[in-house]
Amino acid sequence: MKTIKGPGLFLAQFVGSHAPFNDWPAITNWAAQTGYHGVQVPSGEAGLIDLDLAATSRTYCDDWKGQAEENGVTVTELSAHIQGQLVAVHPAYDLAFNGFAPVPLRGNSRARQAWAVDQVMKTLTASRHLGLTAMATFSGALAWPYLYPWPQRPAGLIERAFDELAARWRPILDHAEECGVDVCYEIHPGEDLHDGASYEMFLERVGGHKRACLLYDPSHFVLQCLDYLQYLDIYRDRIRMVHIKDAEFNPTGRQGIYGGFQSWLDRAGRFRSPGDGQVDFGAIFSRLAAMDFEGWAVVEWECCLKHPEDGAREGAQFVKDHIIRVTERAFDDFAAAGLDEAANAKMLGLA
Repeated sequence: MKTIKGPGLFLAQFVGSHAPFNDWPAITNWAAQTGYHGVQVPSGEAGLIDLDLAATSRTYCDDWKGQAEENGVTVTELSAHIQGQLVAVHPAYDLAFNGFAPVPLRGNSRARQAWAVDQVMKTLTASRHLGLTAMATFSGALAWPYLYPWPQRPAGLIERAFDELAARWRPILDHAEECGVDVCYEIHPGEDLHDGASYEMFLERVGGHKRACLLYDPSHFVLQCLDYLQYLDIYRDRIRMVHIKDAEFNPTGRQGIYGGFQSWLDRAGRFRSPGDGQVDFGAIFSRLAAMDFEGWAVVEWECCLKHPEDGAREGAQFVKDHIIRVTERAFDDFAAAGLDEAANAKMLGLA
């Protein structure tokens, strides 16, 4: 068994134009003062990291990582969620996702996709330069608009979508292997990889690629009514990252998992700060300890009610209170008989 590292904080929801959230030294110092030992960094945030430099200069990476360590936090992983989303975009979402790309590329889906692939590749290279072993991302989606099978899906439609998705990611996964970095897909609604079944469809198409791994976030499974504890048991060998994010699902006579086009506040399923929702984190941390999870417990703040800075502060303490310092001995060792093989044989009547 292993003691989980943490708490860490995903910085994506905190980066902004005002201090201390607009500057790498300042935000890492704030994270440390808030109670965190690590930070997960979105690689597309130019105010935090120069990705081009990080992908080409180990000296830059050493200095950048050193600034964080001087402030008291470790860089846990880099995230390429935004760029990964653009690796595969269905035309229905072209306009909605335009804002994820640089202004000159908006409206040019081919150029946008090429830029996204390059960005993910650079994030993997930068991860290697930083001595990291995992990178977070989204898979993107081609089949998502056809999630509900009405009208009936034409034969082969979903298979073709997953064939294409796998073809786009295979070169990235091969680069990840060269870098020694796992690609951790966050299983997330809006992505073609949104549950275990869809992940397995993808995994089969990339030949069970060893770098096609998982970021575990139970909040998304609460909103899908998926057994998030059994998921840990099934995919324990592929889970390399964990987001500590809470959620609640309170269906009514008016709405359920689809949410009735309501805002986050008014949906039956909504995200909450750690400890304020329905996720059984006690059971999750127990399973993670038992399955020798080697990564970080990283808080991802997404709450429709609570202020982010309060959520961050409380989240740090929440993780500290839930991390299990694993035991190095059995509780009943004091009663160990210390018998030898001859005694064992005699106890079994075999002597």
